[in-house]
Amino acid sequence: MLTHIRVKNFKSWRDSGEVKLAPLTGFFGTNSSGKSSLLQMLLLMKQTAERSNAEEVIFFGDETSAVNLGDFNAVVHGHKNEVLMLEFRGELSCPIGIPIDNGPVRKIDGFTFATSIRQGPEGLSVDKLLYRSLDRSLDGHVDVTWGPDSFHVTGQNRDRKVKIKNIYGVSPGADRTLDGFTTAFEVLFSHLYYLGPTRVEPQRHYHWEGEQPEGIGQWGQNAIDALLSARIDRLTTPSENGTIPIEERISEWLREMALAHAFSLKRTGPRHGKDYELRIQQSLASPEVTLVDMGYGLSQFLPVLVLCYYAPEGSTLILEQPGMHLHPKVQSQLADLLIEVVTERNLQVLVESHSEHLLTRLQLRIAEEEIGADETALYFCENHAGVSKIKTLDVDELGNIKNWPPDFFGTVRGDLVKMTKAQMKRQKRTEG
Repeated sequence: MLTHIRVKNFKSWRDSGEVKLAPLTGFFGTNSSGKSSLLQMLLLMKQTAERSNAEEVIFFGDETSAVNLGDFNAVVHGHKNEVLMLEFRGELSCPIGIPIDNGPVRKIDGFTFATSIRQGPEGLSVDKLLYRSLDRSLDGHVDVTWGPDSFHVTGQNRDRKVKIKNIYGVSPGADRTLDGFTTAFEVLFSHLYYLGPTRVEPQRHYHWEGEQPEGIGQWGQNAIDALLSARIDRLTTPSENGTIPIEERISEWLREMALAHAFSLKRTGPRHGKDYELRIQQSLASPEVTLVDMGYGLSQFLPVLVLCYYAPEGSTLILEQPGMHLHPKVQSQLADLLIEVVTERNLQVLVESHSEHLLTRLQLRIAEEEIGADETALYFCENHAGVSKIKTLDVDELGNIKNWPPDFFGTVRGDLVKMTKAQMKRQKRTEG
């Protein structure tokens, strides 16, 4: 799990400061306020870690990657690549053991990670790198630090030159402890899954060759493949009465949200063919129709449901605008869905949203003790003169936001107050 992030000189962020991430973290704010940029930093880490070319300092992306940010000059704050460096920091739980010193491999609690890159005459290079262990059982921290002229591991003599090839320190065989940290970094980011705000259009027929996708893709393009492969692997989710198949769990949510009574994936054509239809039953008495013949909102929301139950337990999900195209009631229930997978499936969910209904339901569930205030982190982002700022929303145990920003969700609440006053004024005038 990711517990803290910080970004400097990245797009509209001069310095985000330390941002604490909880099991359920929400980012709210106006358009172009910097919400997506914070999450894009994590996606940059992921796609660089998954890049086969370890010689590449950082992978800014292409048409197939989760984010495609161009180049260094396009993302550095103020586009001043001659004077600024990109800096990334994070605190992460540790998914595997790390070789500490020259002793045996140890399972540490987690580690902090910090890196910065600069643009020079010869191109991009890593300017500095730091890994620091977080382990109460160790006598003090264990640091791995690297700079252009130094490499050091706490308690060890490391005067030799070590070439760091990319932002998180790949340098196979250079140092046992460093290799352990970089492997842990790769493992953690391999369990980070992203679903963007725009999802693929529904189809009348789906062709499946039997693949088992790692995720459902950033547009949800692999959601049907994921559901079909889940049948073969007999993937289930917890329930009060044991475990149930994920297709059934998704049907339960569709009924709960009044989006559909049930859905099914049925083979079309030959018995052992590879073509399928996704059919939806609107109500118990309704005929089944294909997803194409349903409302657009359902097709855009279905990948959210699939990812929440297909991602392995303990994963981190990044969801951008998961409630897009949903009516207010379902936006509220979306909060209940996220709370369920956080508490029952041990998922970490980082969500970017404009939905007042989602936030209000989350406040209600905190007051009802369905989720603790300490299990959530809520933020409001805003941009002034090209510089993004982030404010922590102070939520108490009763779900109240103590520092509600002005015009947080526009002027809806203010308009309601004004409407009430106007109604009272007209009524008084009529009675007079």
